[in-house]
Amino acid sequence: VQLQASGGGLVQAGGSLKLSCTASGITFSTSNIDWYRQAPGKQREWVGFIRSDRYGDYADSVKGRFLISRDNAKKTVYLQMNNLKPEDTAAYYCNHLMYWGQGTLVTVSS
Repeated sequence: VQLQASGGGLVQAGGSLKLSCTASGITFSTSNIDWYRQAPGKQREWVGFIRSDRYGDYADSVKGRFLISRDNAKKTVYLQMNNLKPEDTAAYYCNHLMYWGQGTLVTVSS
């Protein structure tokens, strides 16, 4: 099983960024995928998830700004991040059960 996260980068506060997580080795269409993030010196925190039926839920800190979607044909989940804040700076990871992607770094400058 592999989860490959990508799309991180440097963005100014108020800007947007879209992360991708491409999976292999799982039955993607029936799999729930979570996004987590870990800021420097802090514990990893849950950001949100998307279920196989496309239902999603989000942490209060990102609700209304972040949106998770999926493309089953591409075996990819997306994390659209809008109105980014400096406190969103972190390494972002996708997760399925015990499997983790390698993380992609998002830096939001003020």
